Amino acid sequence: MHDQPPHLSVASVSASAPGSLAADCAGADFHALDRGFCDLANLYLAPDAHAHFAPHFARLGRLAGGRLDELARIADRNPPVLEPRDRFGRDEDRIAYHPAYREMEQIAFGDFQFHAMSHRGGVLGWDRPLPAVAKYGFQYLFVQGEFGIMCPISVTDTSIHLIRRYASEELKAYLLPRMLSGDLATLWRGTQFITEKAGGSDVGALETVARNQAGRWRLFGEKWFCSHTDAEVALMLARPHGAPSGTRGLALFALPRFLEDGARNAYRIVRLKDKLGTRSMASGEIALEGAVAYPVGALDAGFRQMMDQVNLSRLSHGVRAAAMMRRCLNEALAAARSRHAFGRAVIEHALMRRQLMKIMVPAEQALSMAMLSAHVMDEAAAGDNQAGALLRILTPLVKLRACRDNIPVATGAMEVRGGNGYIEEWVNARLVRDAHIGVLWEGTSNINALDVVQRAVGKSGADEVLAAFLRGRIAESGALPRAFLGRLEGLCDRAVGFARTAAGQDGERYARVAARGLYNAASAVMLAWEGTRAGFDARRAVLCRFVVEHRLEPADPLQPRDDAWERQAIALLLDPEPVTLHRAGAILVA
Repeated sequence: MHDQPPHLSVASVSASAPGSLAADCAGADFHALDRGFCDLANLYLAPDAHAHFAPHFARLGRLAGGRLDELARIADRNPPVLEPRDRFGRDEDRIAYHPAYREMEQIAFGDFQFHAMSHRGGVLGWDRPLPAVAKYGFQYLFVQGEFGIMCPISVTDTSIHLIRRYASEELKAYLLPRMLSGDLATLWRGTQFITEKAGGSDVGALETVARNQAGRWRLFGEKWFCSHTDAEVALMLARPHGAPSGTRGLALFALPRFLEDGARNAYRIVRLKDKLGTRSMASGEIALEGAVAYPVGALDAGFRQMMDQVNLSRLSHGVRAAAMMRRCLNEALAAARSRHAFGRAVIEHALMRRQLMKIMVPAEQALSMAMLSAHVMDEAAAGDNQAGALLRILTPLVKLRACRDNIPVATGAMEVRGGNGYIEEWVNARLVRDAHIGVLWEGTSNINALDVVQRAVGKSGADEVLAAFLRGRIAESGALPRAFLGRLEGLCDRAVGFARTAAGQDGERYARVAARGLYNAASAVMLAWEGTRAGFDARRAVLCRFVVEHRLEPADPLQPRDDAWERQAIALLLDPEPVTLHRAGAILVA
């Protein structure tokens, strides 16, 4: 049996502000505040792994609310600058970063070695690659302090994955020792460049051409949106000369920033993007002018291979969205508890209490789904074929809904703070700006919804595995009232049934509605199941009813609802005391 986590609650936020302004979370411990994460890490990690990583989670939680948060604020105000030439007029394409960004790189790539966690032993004293639950747990805590640099962290990790899986032994020997280094002086960071003017979501329309000249592959064309623009290794798709059109003709290449003799490769950083968010991290455009590149895997399998990286990045984006929503919740609670209006604390007003639930519920849904997906990834890596099929549908579901929910959550948290939330001195403005990138990177909402309905359900039959899994989790939640579990089971059956109908009739028209239903049904089941685990706080079962009532069942917007249960539930969720299973069960049938 897992050790019980300490008594933790977001209510313990101790930040303060002078005068009558609401407090924020600067200096807070984001690990200690998050009982949900502590419970789920304890649930999904093996006892020895949990005991080993718990102190590191705690250290990162303090960093995220402390020094990392300070650095993120500075880096956001001082974005990278492209210096095309040096003082002698030589083309350099150098990107200058503020020292705050460089210090964050040291924390990420040096101290915690996020990029190498999944690929070798020795990271954080663990003698083998970290389980996915631990890796994504670290990402979840880190992003609560800084979001932008998680792109370089993630694409370095996923680039290593593709090279290890598909590259020749010679190319592995050339790249992997550099990419797995924990020393920033020798580290080669990775990235992926896909988007072109002619092709974003429609990858088959890409125009970059690869030519084999004198036994070396060279790339010609432009890439339009290149995040982590100056990475030492970029994975990209290009069409070998004479290859067929569409995705069938695309090959995957590794493009080094520098050649083996130290000379610059033949591509230019044309400019950096002036972005709405993720300002700390450089995104730009590049022009390929015969740049030397190395094929990764078969020349006719590039798109399929690149999708491995895209899917890993999609799960990372879901985790990042969960993390940002948690930061929003922490900020909203700190502000609502410390600000007084009309003679009492803002958090005591009924409308504010309901607004806090609109932040808390999607944040906790995303955490449950992200941690489940990480756990399933570990099982799939161990050879469980059913887990692999389940991960196939969970990945786009988490990417789709967590990233979409992040936007209204960030806006709602800004509103809790009021006018100060709109001012760049406070973190809320950055959270709002950064939230929007999640619906663009690694596929828009439409693309991910189509992946769920047309491919995962329509072609792969992953809905069968998901349905069986959810029925199993409901059966294991027998400590909750049978009437409520029956209600939940019926909603799951309807969600899966609608997804199948959408896939068979008009998958594009109904894809987003169907995918939303699957996500909400699955997250409701997981919240209920998590709330019944021995020794854990049962408040997650209470959160389940909010999902059922407000995200799965219809309601007349012009008819007042009997919300006595809701007032009781909000009181439990905003109270620092743990919720007993008996009290949670009473709320579910009230």
